[in-house]
Amino acid sequence: MADDVVPRTFRALVESADRKFARVRDVPAYGRGPNVHYFHKVFKAYMRLWKYQQENRSKLVASGLQRWEIGEIASRIGQLYFGQYMRTSEARFLLESYIFYEAILNRGYFQGSKGSVKDLGVRFKELRFYARFLLVSLILCRFEMVRVLVERFRALVDDCKASFRETNFKEWKLVVQEIVRLMKVETAYMNVRPLRYSTSFDSHPSSLPYVARFHAKRILKFQDAVLTSYHRNEVKFAELTLDTFRMVQCLEWEPSGSFFQKRPIESNENGVLNDYSGTSGLIDINLAMDITDPTLPPNPRKAILYRPSVTHLIAVIATICEELPPDSIMLIYLSASGKAGRSNVSQMESSGSSRKSSKRVVPRSSHEQNSYLPEVHVNDKGNSSDWNDTYLWLGPRGNGGSNNLYPGDIIPFTRKPLFLIIDSDTSHAFKAGLSKLVLHGAERGETTALLLSPLRPAFESSSGVDKQNGSQFTFFLTAPLQAFSQLVGLSYSNTDTDVYNDAENIISAAFSEWELILCTSTSLDLVWAQVLSDPFLRRIILRFIFCRSVLSLFCPPEDSDEYLPVCLPHLPSSVSPNSEAVQSTVIRLANHLRVADCFHFNNT
Repeated sequence: MADDVVPRTFRALVESADRKFARVRDVPAYGRGPNVHYFHKVFKAYMRLWKYQQENRSKLVASGLQRWEIGEIASRIGQLYFGQYMRTSEARFLLESYIFYEAILNRGYFQGSKGSVKDLGVRFKELRFYARFLLVSLILCRFEMVRVLVERFRALVDDCKASFRETNFKEWKLVVQEIVRLMKVETAYMNVRPLRYSTSFDSHPSSLPYVARFHAKRILKFQDAVLTSYHRNEVKFAELTLDTFRMVQCLEWEPSGSFFQKRPIESNENGVLNDYSGTSGLIDINLAMDITDPTLPPNPRKAILYRPSVTHLIAVIATICEELPPDSIMLIYLSASGKAGRSNVSQMESSGSSRKSSKRVVPRSSHEQNSYLPEVHVNDKGNSSDWNDTYLWLGPRGNGGSNNLYPGDIIPFTRKPLFLIIDSDTSHAFKAGLSKLVLHGAERGETTALLLSPLRPAFESSSGVDKQNGSQFTFFLTAPLQAFSQLVGLSYSNTDTDVYNDAENIISAAFSEWELILCTSTSLDLVWAQVLSDPFLRRIILRFIFCRSVLSLFCPPEDSDEYLPVCLPHLPSSVSPNSEAVQSTVIRLANHLRVADCFHFNNT
């Protein structure tokens, strides 16, 4: 019958698009791969589907088309865009995904008539929609939208539990708890400045000419990163942990205001998504091109791995390493405990385990120290062993050797330039002279740039420090002023906005001075010189210098080995913790925030 042509054609288009979607969904979110052309085919299939349902909406509705089916198509497109963002780190794909999800929310595609009990399958689609929209909003730092979504998501889960008592919604309740927990931690130190690289905050006019003129014998491009954390009970949402979230933000550009200017969203009574892009409507792939900042370079590609096995992590590193373009460097960020079955030290320390010495900080007794160190570090006499068995632990419950990532496992990849950040209570195992399986000094072609976290964090007191605030070292590398405030027990709520802004200016002025020092130093190792021109890596180096100096002045000198981070090769002495240029910044910042009594300035 002629009346069946439209619905049959629509169903055929849906099935065709879904098949293509399934193929793309299974493509790994890392590696450059030959699949780019196929993504265009998938988008084209959904464009055709969307246009067809718009042009034939009345006939489709008459044949039984439900609003949630329209929402499901739009949700798939948003999911496609987010998948493209995860593979490419292109901000425009993330914004496209947000626009689609926001349109679905505003039009209430998954909401039925009041008083009706919707099909259970549709409820699950709606739950998945909220979870995905929350993740997109979180990465975009649209925290106001996150709060709105959390309340609606929570209400939806409660309504599902009441309407479908025979179905277990425990997992969805856990998802709600995850986002609430993460937002509680992340908003505790929220300030006006973004974690992303902002030209307003992170480009320093006085040192810019020196950075622009700086030229090493070899300049490496930073284009790829592998980010992973693996701790028991770590704060996370979906497959994004707090530490990796902060690193993701740290390795992206903060767009200009035009990026955030969304066009008005309008809907008709029949739910048609009005064309507000000026072209082909909501699903035009070129929509975001008008509102993406064209003055910014592309973000580095990031492979975000959630709790990978050791073999999977090595396979991903190998894939990216093999595809690394010439004269490029790969950043690898590894955050993990050094002992199976134990929560990370950061979490235990920040729960109030730290103790003050006669001047406000640790050290602990020898018994307390040994209880937090990995067992392989301490022999029967309580002395340090040779660290031969030190590793990062990546695995579920149990202590199998297959879950252990050793420093030597990274050595094969040092045939390419690496920038390695190790955030662990066993990070110093990567130093030369401590193990037969060290990384530094055992490279196979390229000397690795190494930033190693302290073996344990330190805090001014247990008050106001939540049990799970993420890694202190990662916090310093991604939000230095907030990390400083957390260290000394301050929060943004009890600090005047002007005082906080002036503190940011103190740090910014210091970073500008340190940039100049590094760019003019005659003793800067080539490993650091060849990456200094990259804004992301240069900012991480500057924040490492700040972190090391703050902790050096905060902790008693006799505990420096445990509480200080390490960089290899060594940075010039002109930016050491004891140098005037660096130390004076910490003193000025501490005096400005009235926390000078937390530091050991009289010992310097």
